Amino acid sequence: MNIAPGKTSSIPFDQARVDRLMEEAGIDVLFATSKHNTQYLLGGYKFIFFAAMDAIGHSRYLPIVLYEKGGPEHAAYIGNKMEGGEHQNHPFWTPTLHAACWGTLDAANLAVEHLQKIGKAGARIGIEPGFLPADAYTLIRKALPDAKLVDATGMLENMRAIKTEAELERLRIASELITDSMLATIRWAREGTTKTDIIEQLRREETNRGAHFEYCLLTLGSSHNRAASDQAWKKGEVLSIDSGGNYHGYIGDLCRMGVLGEPDAELEDLLAEVETVQQAAFSKVKACTLGGDMIAHAESVLKASKVAAYTDFFAHGMGLITHEAPFLMTNHPVAYEGTYAAKPLEKNMVLSVETTMLHPTRGFIKLEDTVAVTDTGYVMFGDRGRGWNRGGTS
Repeated sequence: MNIAPGKTSSIPFDQARVDRLMEEAGIDVLFATSKHNTQYLLGGYKFIFFAAMDAIGHSRYLPIVLYEKGGPEHAAYIGNKMEGGEHQNHPFWTPTLHAACWGTLDAANLAVEHLQKIGKAGARIGIEPGFLPADAYTLIRKALPDAKLVDATGMLENMRAIKTEAELERLRIASELITDSMLATIRWAREGTTKTDIIEQLRREETNRGAHFEYCLLTLGSSHNRAASDQAWKKGEVLSIDSGGNYHGYIGDLCRMGVLGEPDAELEDLLAEVETVQQAAFSKVKACTLGGDMIAHAESVLKASKVAAYTDFFAHGMGLITHEAPFLMTNHPVAYEGTYAAKPLEKNMVLSVETTMLHPTRGFIKLEDTVAVTDTGYVMFGDRGRGWNRGGTS
């Protein structure tokens, strides 16, 4: 155990806001156990050793940030034994560090012991049910019979909904890196290049620019299939490239279009229809505007479009993960409730706005953009290459 009193002045989040959200949710102490929420509460830190896989030995990695409402001096971080070296180089803000765990049960046991030590064994504990393994949950429930376990998922989503300036900058950089990588990949690809080759090239472009590649959804020609394959790009065909990657954990998720050759009049017209819906959505993005009003306006413009029968509009919040608050649409297509539709957008919320056309003969035509809400409107990240980008030009 490592205790460093007096460090709470370096708390990396808005303590007053988090305390208020905890009070509203009926939570006395947080047990944050997901990678994204522990990263947020630790000011951006994530242990790289378990970035690709959590499993080790008979168990798995379980980081825990324990935070008491109004009592940052009692905060603790419980991590893997190897994280002691991370702390030596870049000390965590939490006054207590337990870098001692190899699995779920030892981590949960240390969290219980810490809670007992600070006199909160009967507290209302906010947990993340989707990110708390069954064996750890059972141990906590049995060891703290007087405690009440509260689902903190919604409270933590609200916590992350409004970005700091530092978070906005990371999201901007992520979007710029992904956009640059996609445009470079389109220029690189040529006739005969396969989907598998294009995806691998994009991975290299993103990695070389300092982004962490996560996925690429790619279509060629008239196909709507976005999985990797040996399908090759042919002259005159369209390409849609939709990639997710991150910069220091913050997501870049955009879609751009390519064509091998020059776009004909029909393709220009079809992409213009998509752009019209995107612009309709952007026109309603501003602090204090109801999130549902933005959705309704974009959908009304799409409904009046000649491509409405095979085109879809979608918008969602994003940040440390690809779908987070504000949640604007219900089960469309991801399964969650659109709980923010009736709430006003707030400054520094970040949205992904996407219009997708599944044209019956010309293929998959889509634009996906990232915007940050401002008092007067929005600022767009990665605002380049939104028209037809020519393949085989590099």
